[in-house]
Amino acid sequence: MNRNLWVDYLRSALTVLVVAHHASLAYTTFARFDKEAYIRSTHAIVDTKRWVGLDIFENFNDVFFMSLMFLIGGLFLMKSINKKGNSVFIKDRFYRLLLPFIILGTILMLIAYFPSYYIAKVNTDIVAYVKDFFVVEQWSVGPPWFIWVLFVFNLLFVLLSPIIRKISKNSGAFIFSLSNKPLVFFMLWWLITWLLYVPIAHTIGAGAWTGFGPFDFQLSRVLLYFGYLMLGVFIGTTNFNQQLFSLSSPIVKKWWLWVLLALTAYAILTIVERKEVLANMVKANQLGSFSAWMIYFSIYTASCTLSSMAFITTFRRLIHNSFSWWDSLTANAYLIYLTHYAFLTWIQFVLLPYDMPAFVKFLITFVLSLALSWGLSILLRKIKIINQYL
Repeated sequence: MNRNLWVDYLRSALTVLVVAHHASLAYTTFARFDKEAYIRSTHAIVDTKRWVGLDIFENFNDVFFMSLMFLIGGLFLMKSINKKGNSVFIKDRFYRLLLPFIILGTILMLIAYFPSYYIAKVNTDIVAYVKDFFVVEQWSVGPPWFIWVLFVFNLLFVLLSPIIRKISKNSGAFIFSLSNKPLVFFMLWWLITWLLYVPIAHTIGAGAWTGFGPFDFQLSRVLLYFGYLMLGVFIGTTNFNQQLFSLSSPIVKKWWLWVLLALTAYAILTIVERKEVLANMVKANQLGSFSAWMIYFSIYTASCTLSSMAFITTFRRLIHNSFSWWDSLTANAYLIYLTHYAFLTWIQFVLLPYDMPAFVKFLITFVLSLALSWGLSILLRKIKIINQYL
């Protein structure tokens, strides 16, 4: 039995969603490819086959799933540092997060982006490609950006852990009191999400990225991601399986309501987003359209909050028994996350000349990249040192 079955299964399910998310990016209607510098493209491979349904799917994921990944990443941090101590905890994080990001991440991204280079330059010169990768594209980070950011957040957590311990003595009772107040819980979570995201996104732009070399990150969401990690930390200091997320908690009992509200909020967000005037105002980040901007991102943060709650409560309510295939997926989820992109971009590249509907190409890409990265992970974890940390 896993240490916390429903949390582990939720984490692995989100990893599958990440693979599906990346599989969809080649076939969205907004996809574009920049031959001058492919790193500026919306995705490593862009197909001529498009489907608006994949826009809706991709945008739904983008609103919430990385925030929820960070929240889950914080749930067991306090228990881990209490068990290992600061130095061992940092050493463990270094071997599990930073080292794989630098070594495996770089090698895998070199493999993943070669089709992009070929499409842009029509050149198969490996030396020229490697030079372009590090100089022109400035060491493209790809999906592993999450790993190095999580490592930095873990270091910040270590520095803040004495303060967190003091605060958690009082916050535990407050979090427990929310168990019987689902509406208050939702409103508070929504407010936190709004404060963490909207002010900074309005100031610098909702899609702002920054960084150097492989250490690239979404600046507009850095507070949101760290805030969700800390939210996970504070929830994790409580006995959340028996309190906040107990099966008898009204929050969990209303799992179906959160699912309906999440779908409703995202449907409203999609409709609002497709109103061209409002969408253009939001994209331009015009100060004169402050009200429109606030309306849009208030719905956006509500969607993020409700989707996170829906996934958490649904898995808590419905996951009771283990399955061997899902146990395998859970055990290999981290390496699937790390390795899938190399398979995915090559599959999308191979599919480019074929005249098939966008959804069919998406489905082929998703299934094959998930299966191949899962299989590779199983093989890699037969190596003792990899199995120990990854």
